[in-house]
Amino acid sequence: MLLSKLVSRRKYGRVRARTALSCALAILCILVQAPVVASETSPGRIGINRVNLAWLSRDDQKRVLTEMAAGGVTHVRLSLSRPVNKSIEAVEIADRLGLRILLEIQLGNEDYYPEGIRPRSGFGRIWDVYRLSDLDLGRFRAGLRAALQAIDDKGIRLDAVEPGNEINYSAYNGDLLVYRKTGGRTPRSVAEIADRDGFERGLDIYVKAVGIAREELRSTVHSRGAAVVSAGLSDVGVGEADRRGMERLDPGEVISLLREKGMDDVVDAYGIHIYPGRKRDAALMRDVTALLGFCQPQDTGKPCWVTEWGIANPARSCPIDDREREGAIRAVRSAFDQLMEEKRLEAAFYYDWDTQPAYSVWRCGALSPAGVAAIAPTFAGASAR
Repeated sequence: MLLSKLVSRRKYGRVRARTALSCALAILCILVQAPVVASETSPGRIGINRVNLAWLSRDDQKRVLTEMAAGGVTHVRLSLSRPVNKSIEAVEIADRLGLRILLEIQLGNEDYYPEGIRPRSGFGRIWDVYRLSDLDLGRFRAGLRAALQAIDDKGIRLDAVEPGNEINYSAYNGDLLVYRKTGGRTPRSVAEIADRDGFERGLDIYVKAVGIAREELRSTVHSRGAAVVSAGLSDVGVGEADRRGMERLDPGEVISLLREKGMDDVVDAYGIHIYPGRKRDAALMRDVTALLGFCQPQDTGKPCWVTEWGIANPARSCPIDDREREGAIRAVRSAFDQLMEEKRLEAAFYYDWDTQPAYSVWRCGALSPAGVAAIAPTFAGASAR
């Protein structure tokens, strides 16, 4: 996830005054109109992120997810985080609304680590985070098994599971350093990582953790066919890493390292995150296609799932002027559309529904025009099928 979008946890754009009539209409819309099945209109899954619902009350969880379903969302990426029981409540609500769920398993859960293990310091610039190399596989299996069993007992079918998040970036992997001072040169390859042995040991453990996730899914009744997607990798570039003083590696290099460690035996697809910024349409499409160069059809490799992507619009006015962002989103969707046609990309989940000031698409009490383009199974100007 973008560093900037999680440092601030303010819930931007929440409309506090909601009339009983608007809620009734939203629920009625869900009851009378079944969700669109993505496979009927698009060659891949199109969804949106709404992480950290465990931090909300059940009423707020229901309100947010009801708005999403009424707004046309069919697929959603939710997180399994502490408190786990609250995360499962959100999953249950989403399932009852007919939403198909990609469940991100947050590896920062302290229950997955031995007692007494301390996270690596972020020196106050970023949260402290555990090292992947310290992950206790027995604790991880026990915690995940309990959560998946609780979900299964409710009759819920998960569409996919994504163990971990941005493990190629020090914001989410403590085996990569946050420097005391910013502005210096950060590593350009794994050979330059300060603790290469620790980082590679963490990747070995990660592959085993993904294997455990696959085994535990296959032991369920309802989610045994769920796809297993590797942790979405960050696209943070070297310039930004230098400015922030944080180690990171290119997604393609980390995928290669993970493949050498046997990841292809335990995943169905590679996860990746894309935040390309605002550029001309041709540049956006070119950059997105290049970043996803390692994604291949199932018969020649592994396809990708873009589990986060986003274009910022910092405007705060109501009604929102979303025309420029809408154009950029359509360009990115065009690139995704082509990759899906080639079976190199299977899913794309926009970040974010309503929590991040710049990236959210739920603005001024409604889904913005850019949001409509981001989550539409198809959109005006897309190639005919």
